[in-house]
Amino acid sequence: MPQSSSSSKKHGTDQPDIGGPASKSQRTKMVKSSDDTEKKNLAKKLKELEISVPIVYGNIAFWLGKKASEYQSHKWTVYVRGGTNEDISVVVKRVVFQLHSSFNNPTRVVDGPPFELSESGWGEFEIVITLHFHNDVCEKPLHLYHHLKLYPEDDSGPMSTKKPVVVESYDEIVFTEPSEGFFSRVQNHPAVVVPRLPAGFALPPPVPLEDADKRRRGDTKDHTLSQWFSNFSEADELLKLAAARQQVQAHIATLRRQLSLIDGQHQQLKSASDIQV
Repeated sequence: MPQSSSSSKKHGTDQPDIGGPASKSQRTKMVKSSDDTEKKNLAKKLKELEISVPIVYGNIAFWLGKKASEYQSHKWTVYVRGGTNEDISVVVKRVVFQLHSSFNNPTRVVDGPPFELSESGWGEFEIVITLHFHNDVCEKPLHLYHHLKLYPEDDSGPMSTKKPVVVESYDEIVFTEPSEGFFSRVQNHPAVVVPRLPAGFALPPPVPLEDADKRRRGDTKDHTLSQWFSNFSEADELLKLAAARQQVQAHIATLRRQLSLIDGQHQQLKSASDIQV
């Protein structure tokens, strides 16, 4: 079953998961039944193992500038992508975007990658993003909640048609006790994080991955909006942590110098006071 542990970047909001997978601290056992012997073998659970799939979901919004009207001020795209832009269709079969009821056909279904939807409008609202998985992954969908953001948080200057508003959230979908068939199918896929198997553990032969052209169509590395995507890679986060640590250390050194200076001045005043006495 999938479980979700989320961390938001910028204005991404975490909302309770209704009717879908539980949070990472919980464990809900999924039982699948089949009368077919081969399917039973492929559905054999790998106990105490987890497979995780990093994803990013959010939106990018461009102000239309002079072309903007009262009801069409922005063009925006809402999406779900791999954590570092890999093709997640190896796990995700379909994504449903539930828009505001004022839109024509507010329930939008995307049956293949890239899992995204583009629209235009003027208002901000909550979008329910429902991920449906392949049959060997999980039978229950996962519900994500994203607040569409069109306007920048700060009012420091005028809006720009060249610099969009970008709001993204990072999430890791965790599948506990995956089936052998699922594990074999995704163990060499770049979008999936798989654990090392115990020594001597035998799996069915790996299922060949889809051809490179198909996978290239599914990833978002060359997406037209990729220059605006946030980087959620571990290396990027480590660099940010290192930079923040250096800033903290520099600030501490500055405070120590100031305290030393204040202490020296205090000692001088005390000595002068003693002489006068």
